[in-house]
Amino acid sequence: MDLLSIKDPSFLKAMNNEELKELSADIRKFLIEKLSITGGHIGPNLGVVELTIALHKEFNSPQDKFLWDVGHQSYVHKILTGRASQFDTLKKYKGLCGFPKMNESEHDVWETGHSSTSLSGAMGMAAARDVKKEKNYVLPIIGDGALTGGMALEALNHIGHEKKDMIVILNDNEMSIAPNVGALHSVLGRLRTAGKYNWAKDELELLLKKIPAVGGKVAATAERIKDSLKYLLVSGVFFEELGFTYLGPVDGHNFDELFENFRYAKKTKGPVLLHVITKKGKGYSPAESDTIGNWHGTGPYKIETGDFVKTVTTAPAWSSLVSETVRKLARTDERIVAITPAMPVGSKLEGFASEFPERMYDVGIAEQHAATFAAGLATQKMKPFLAIYSTFLQRAYDQVVHDICRQNLNVFFGIDRAGLVGADGETHQGVFDIAFMRHIPNMVLMMPKDENEGQHMVNTAIKYDDGPIAMRFPRGNGYGIPMDEQLKEIPIGTWDVLKEGRDACILTFGTTIPMAMDAAEFLEKQGYSIKVVNARFIKPLDNDMMHQLLEQKMPILTIEEAVLQGGFGSAVIEFAHEHGYHGAIIDRMGIPDRFIEHGSVNQLLAEIGMTVEDTVRNIKRITPKKQKRA
Repeated sequence: MDLLSIKDPSFLKAMNNEELKELSADIRKFLIEKLSITGGHIGPNLGVVELTIALHKEFNSPQDKFLWDVGHQSYVHKILTGRASQFDTLKKYKGLCGFPKMNESEHDVWETGHSSTSLSGAMGMAAARDVKKEKNYVLPIIGDGALTGGMALEALNHIGHEKKDMIVILNDNEMSIAPNVGALHSVLGRLRTAGKYNWAKDELELLLKKIPAVGGKVAATAERIKDSLKYLLVSGVFFEELGFTYLGPVDGHNFDELFENFRYAKKTKGPVLLHVITKKGKGYSPAESDTIGNWHGTGPYKIETGDFVKTVTTAPAWSSLVSETVRKLARTDERIVAITPAMPVGSKLEGFASEFPERMYDVGIAEQHAATFAAGLATQKMKPFLAIYSTFLQRAYDQVVHDICRQNLNVFFGIDRAGLVGADGETHQGVFDIAFMRHIPNMVLMMPKDENEGQHMVNTAIKYDDGPIAMRFPRGNGYGIPMDEQLKEIPIGTWDVLKEGRDACILTFGTTIPMAMDAAEFLEKQGYSIKVVNARFIKPLDNDMMHQLLEQKMPILTIEEAVLQGGFGSAVIEFAHEHGYHGAIIDRMGIPDRFIEHGSVNQLLAEIGMTVEDTVRNIKRITPKKQKRA
């Protein structure tokens, strides 16, 4: 079938199961070919081809509401709703988003990117439907990994209590980004092997009806037998105890089973949970055989071999540098414990886990628990290292405030993917952490200029005993610079002058330092003498250097790859105000007050005015004009 000709899912209504199987094969071929060039979330999407087709055939989107939890698995949905022609632009600047996006299609009714939100959103939609006396189905599609998130369990509890009509599709592939962990995962494992509970229950009811009635005692006994069967066949009956009608497990690649259960679910009052078993990566051998999450989301790859196409670099990945430095320190410090909320591969903690399995904890998709778990460890004089992406740390804000900082506990946050991350877009840009952490008492926040300073910062954080400390670092690789053999401690709250100057000063840190240095060198040729400071401690500031700059009445430009509101530049302005430097000239560059969509980091920086040229222009604007020196 020509997938590029699809405008909406209505064509599916007339197709039989054999035709749907052919369509499934066409979609898999399309995804494997397109994603080999663009990269993307191939594993999750290959696993939901039949499920997505069946949903769109049996239900009527957008009247019926499909909420794709996380959104990693929404590519098939996008194809069936008329966006196949845009897949060459997937995750590119101004191109097709890798997640559901309302401004792309009326069929995207819920935007996602973070896990475990679909059930709460679906409860809201179902409640609104009932208040407005409308008739439609609400169908959150959530993975077994996302179901372990605390927010999802809160929503299950509320939905079951309210008895709202809703069909929850549990897409169970036994793996989210990494292999799932936790007791609920074990419950699902038992369910997978339990057989068809509802089929067995219905068969028993039919059998009981054939028994001649001999009074209420037999009837009551029959009801008890049915209830006992439930406990016999489905260990714990977890979902039914929460108020759901449980259907399944169902083969998510079998159209007959899917349609039979969808129709049963439609007739059932109250919330239904349809347990669908799928194979992540189905139809492409390298993705099917993946057991650790390498094929969850990828860059470009070679179709024939499954080899990833990677940029050749000798520089270490930032995630690896940080985790391996922690691992090195753990060899002589038995207090060090590593924690990850379901990102052991992304955070490059496999080596730590292999060497120190008893000190490595993957808590699953549970960022709040991860933070407070770290706090509990710290109360017992341990040294917890919480490896977490900036965008996911947002989910643990109260725990950082209430459980860690308020108690002034020695937790080390390794904030990965800090700054713009590019292709994953607005749900994943790590640009808010400075603003939401800088104002919390007791917090130390820092960012290194390169990987050598990074390893020393990790050492500094582990050695720090006066409370919580966080090191943010970017996505990708370092610069490949020489590395010191001996680890050092960096005095807390000290900055480093990278270039002396008299006319103005640039205060910046991390990924924007090269841009500042290039701008200063360019301005040097035009007669300007610009000081560049590696403001590696975002909190606390270097008080001595701040007083020195302000007493010299040197114009200051701050640059940060983070939001301006409440950010590092705001801290510099606050310092000047609090210490009476009311005439100070301070300008700021950073992320404006809007969400930044997907694209390459350089394209996004150009869009928001954070380039060498923008830096030069801003310095000239705040600095008295200079004549070019001979």
